[in-house]
Amino acid sequence: MASEVATLAGGCFWCTEAVFNDVIGVEKVESGYIGGTVPNPTYRQVCGGDTGHAEAIRVTFDTDQVSYGDLLDMFFATHDPTQLNRQGNDVGTQYRSAIFPHSPEQETEARAAMARAAIDVSGPIVTTIEPLTDWYPAEDYHQEYWQGEGQRNPYCQAVIPPKLKKLRKSFAARIKAAETA
Repeated sequence: MASEVATLAGGCFWCTEAVFNDVIGVEKVESGYIGGTVPNPTYRQVCGGDTGHAEAIRVTFDTDQVSYGDLLDMFFATHDPTQLNRQGNDVGTQYRSAIFPHSPEQETEARAAMARAAIDVSGPIVTTIEPLTDWYPAEDYHQEYWQGEGQRNPYCQAVIPPKLKKLRKSFAARIKAAETA
């Protein structure tokens, strides 16, 4: 078993975390902040949009079960990479679509995944490839949010099930559970 890490930002981290928790080979998904200038930012600071951080997820995965390229294909399929600094009603640079490669190989694969995704979207992809900077885990109550509080959160109920449905439809062989959203 070889573990690797992917760091991705695709809007609200609650919503992206929920998607990747369902993928075979994913060992851990952690919500956090990356790409900003303030050390140890809080959720409130990041939501204010003044720190430069993105809400992001750090996915630890088993490369024997799922590739980085496969994760990127799922990433592009389950958020809108054509929206600049927003996902739906979440607006601001903290909700940008970004990939933070951990190696030159990941950067090469990120560019290839963007080219694959461009075929399926209507409009230019605005996802950025940004340098890997300090990672700050989000507060504990943000971790595994969908599995807990998110089930009762109207925002999450409106946003996450369509993402999970698309994931299950497009990547059925890669999903841990067969339940439907």
